[in-house]
Amino acid sequence: MIVVMGATGATGNALLHSLLTLGTPVRALTRTPHRPIPGITGAHQPPVEVQYADATDPHSLRTAFKGASQLFLAMANSPAQVELETRVIDIAAHTGIGHIVKISAPAAEPDSPVVISRGHHAIEEHLRASGLTHTILRPYAFTQNLLRLAPTVAQGIILGTTGDAPCNYIDCRDIGDVAAAALTRPDIAGGTYTLTGPEAVSYPTLASRLTTLTGNQIRYVNLTPDELRDNLIHNAHMPTWLADHVTEIQQLAITRPETPTTTVIDILGRPPRTLDAFLHEHHAHFRR
Repeated sequence: MIVVMGATGATGNALLHSLLTLGTPVRALTRTPHRPIPGITGAHQPPVEVQYADATDPHSLRTAFKGASQLFLAMANSPAQVELETRVIDIAAHTGIGHIVKISAPAAEPDSPVVISRGHHAIEEHLRASGLTHTILRPYAFTQNLLRLAPTVAQGIILGTTGDAPCNYIDCRDIGDVAAAALTRPDIAGGTYTLTGPEAVSYPTLASRLTTLTGNQIRYVNLTPDELRDNLIHNAHMPTWLADHVTEIQQLAITRPETPTTTVIDILGRPPRTLDAFLHEHHAHFRR
C-alpha cells in the first residue's frame, strides 16, 4: 500500500493518476475526505482508499499510515513546513513506513538565499537521519502555476524580476510519473533527482509565446525585487512570507542560471511535456 499525502494538490493528484494507471494499491490522504478528489472515481481498479489525515493531528497520521509500506510526502510551502514534515517523517518511521518519496526544492541547501529552500534542506537532513529509505525529488517551477498569471495576462502584461534570465518549468504530471517510478521501481528508489522540462524559458519569451497563442499583445514588465514584492502583497494579496518566497526564487534564477536536466527522460524513457504543449492545452485561461 502506498500512501499519498497531498492527494488534492497538483503533484499528489498527478501521482494518484500515475499509480492508478499502473494498477497500484493507493491510499489518498486529505483533510476534506467528504469532498471528491479531482479526477478520481469509483470506476478505478484497484479502488482508491480515501482517508482523513492532517499533519497537525498526529493521531490521524498514525491511523492513516497503518499497514502502508511507502509514503509520498508533498505539502504546500508554508512557514510551518519544517515542523509539519519532520513530524510526518517521525510518525511514518514509527508506524512501519519503509520508504518516503519527498517533494523538495532545487536549492535545498543550508545557506540557500531562499528561505523555503533552507527549510527543505532541514527536512531532507531529518529524513536522512531517520534511517528510512528515501527518494528526494527536486522539481523546478510547475507549469501549472503559470495559470496564476492569467489575470495580468488578460491586462496584457506579465510582471517579474528575472530580466532575461531563463527559468526552468516542469509539468506536474511528469513529476507524478517520476514519483510513481520511485515508488514502484527499486532501481529508482533512494536517489536525489532534480526535475525540469525540456527547456528553460525567460519571461520575455513567455510573453512572446502568449502573444502568439492569444492574438493579444502581451509584454513583460521587469520590476525591482522590492517592487515585485509590494505588488504581490498589495495587488495579488499574497501573505508576506509567500511574496518574499516568489521574489527570492526569481532572483535566484538570475544569480544561478537555470538549465534543463535530462532526469525525466532518463527515468521515464520519454521526454517531459513541453511548455508550449501546456500553454496550448490551457489557452482558454489566457484569453481575454
